[in-house]
Amino acid sequence: MSQTSLENKRDPFRPVKVAVAFISALLFLFPIIWMFFVSLKPEGTAASSPLDWFAPPYTIGNYVDIILGSDVFLWIWNSFIVGFLTTILTLLLTSMAAFAFSKMRFRYRKALYLFFLAGLMVPGEAMIIPLYEIIGSMGLLDTYAGLILPGIAAPLGVIILKSFFDGVPNELIESAKLDGCNDFRLYWNVVLPLGKSAVAAVGILTFIGSWNNFLWPFLAIISESLYTLPVGIPMFNSNYSETYILPMTVNAIASIPVIIAFLVFEKQIVKGVSFSGIKG
Repeated sequence: MSQTSLENKRDPFRPVKVAVAFISALLFLFPIIWMFFVSLKPEGTAASSPLDWFAPPYTIGNYVDIILGSDVFLWIWNSFIVGFLTTILTLLLTSMAAFAFSKMRFRYRKALYLFFLAGLMVPGEAMIIPLYEIIGSMGLLDTYAGLILPGIAAPLGVIILKSFFDGVPNELIESAKLDGCNDFRLYWNVVLPLGKSAVAAVGILTFIGSWNNFLWPFLAIISESLYTLPVGIPMFNSNYSETYILPMTVNAIASIPVIIAFLVFEKQIVKGVSFSGIKG
């Protein structure tokens, strides 16, 4: 008996589950497919029915016009720089804080940890005005630093990493101390390598959050040369509000790096999000 027949015998609803999963996948993929078909239509094309968007003729001239006449690649670069630096700094700070809360003993440790937990209860929108005033008083508005620094405060990352570091045996820590490891070497050489899956989860969530962040860059950036994708694309779309073609083309170009990244790091992304959901 084949493996598929055995699986069907064990779970009689498996074909239904597969069919539902397939239909759900098509529903999620349809907007992306429609976007790429629309981006290939000649400028000024009119559609009398939704199916007309999928019919020829097609052209790549829209992509040439967008690449030569817009700053989409600059927006992608800015988003990548901000997301990469935000992720690195967030991982560094949250992992050190989590190690301190998990494996070090100091006064008011529990009270400070409760303070981090309380940070999850404050909506991000409630911090926008004080954050804007602080960054403005530091002269960091309309700079990369002004985009990056507010994003590195991540109490959720501290909580996820602490919950994982708590699982590292204390006997291992004591043994390393007997071998002459100081606190930094314990953090860097012992605990952090054991927490690679947790670090990956926090890194993925941080980068995705930074890549998709719209509100703070929209408020903090004035210069078009510093626009990130979530800010640049709406600005571009507002100039072409009466046509689908060019806005869909710029959205398609902006989606290509994300799609490639997902295909390359699919396993890590799924494991990271699943891990964060279990531990959080």
